[in-house]
Amino acid sequence: MFRNYMIVPSFRATMFSTVALLIGATSPMMADESTYPHGNEPIGTVEQVYDGALLPDLAVSTYRNIDRLFPTRTIKAGTKPLDLPKADKQLTNVKFKYEEKDYDLYDFVALDNITAMLVIKDGKIAFETYQRGNTEKTRWMSMSVAKSISSTLAGIAIKDGLIKGLDAQVVDYVPELKGSAYDGVSVRDVLMMSSGVKWNETYTDPNSDRRALLKAQISQKPRSAVELMAKLPRAAEPGTLNTYSTGETQILGEIVRGAVKKPLADYLSEKIWAPFGMETDATWWLDSPDGVEIGGSGISATLRDYGRFGLFFMNNGVIDGKSILPEGWVKEATTPKTLKGGKKLDYGYMWWTAWTEPSIKDGAFSAIGIQGQNIYIDPAEKVVIVTFGAQPKPVGKEPIDPNVFFDAVVAELKKP
Repeated sequence: MFRNYMIVPSFRATMFSTVALLIGATSPMMADESTYPHGNEPIGTVEQVYDGALLPDLAVSTYRNIDRLFPTRTIKAGTKPLDLPKADKQLTNVKFKYEEKDYDLYDFVALDNITAMLVIKDGKIAFETYQRGNTEKTRWMSMSVAKSISSTLAGIAIKDGLIKGLDAQVVDYVPELKGSAYDGVSVRDVLMMSSGVKWNETYTDPNSDRRALLKAQISQKPRSAVELMAKLPRAAEPGTLNTYSTGETQILGEIVRGAVKKPLADYLSEKIWAPFGMETDATWWLDSPDGVEIGGSGISATLRDYGRFGLFFMNNGVIDGKSILPEGWVKEATTPKTLKGGKKLDYGYMWWTAWTEPSIKDGAFSAIGIQGQNIYIDPAEKVVIVTFGAQPKPVGKEPIDPNVFFDAVVAELKKP
């Protein structure tokens, strides 16, 4: 069975409903509703998204309008979109076995609640579909796909000399954390989620750290998230214990912002979104009005632009013939890491490593978000697959393991 990567809790309706009404009504993207094809659709509350309490139609309209749930900052696109021509060989049906049963492409799309999918082979579109009213203009939520984008921004900041390498100290870029459990933690430790800072990611526990972090985000009080992280105790020496922590990703965002002296959305636009040729402006959730981006979630972008990001990363961050990533970064960030003491991790620098045999053989890796969001990259076969999902519960219960389907797609594209 495939991995269960993230389970999101439920919260009191009064808290989330009030926040959605208060800040959703003032989101900067509201001005775009006249041109955005879904801008006038009804949406649910943040609580319903995280609780898995949305009926299918409302889930779809909410997931393509998440910039109405929290304040956002625009990730500006450039003026010359990267061309994605249609491949001569188009993917038709794909047949495969999963858990001793026969499936095909139509089963995967239907059973895993896929609302859009893009398959790029050798830089050309081999398959593209939009379902449930989505179009090429639809911006869809990233969920934890954003973690991999934040990790990439950290790599670019290292290349730019703004972060002094993986061994640089967190407190050099986030001075508010001096004297906290993050004092003595390196950038590498954060990227591996191995800071040693005590963290309880039990979403259903109202007293957990994860719940406290979400309450901080909902409060929309400037700096409330980093203030919360600064109060956490240490559970282990840095680099010796891996604990999946959404808070760790928020710290990474603070590191990048502290290093580059500008918002993450602006840095992403300046370094990738505009020069690589993204076609459409995207948005990114903030912790407070005009505040700091949510490092682990909240990016909303189009299907093809997520695909372009996959191409950018697969091709080692090359723009205009020159890589903007440190030498060897893609391999370093997407291969299993090792903790101090020798324990192996099935995780890179906020990228998921492969877990199916064909994907492992090809050195494939993924950016993954709950409810069906994927950017799957097979560098050996030059394939990028993007999915939008509208699964009813954010609990990693896809009927079909996406990686098994992705393996089948890659195999089909290899056929003469």
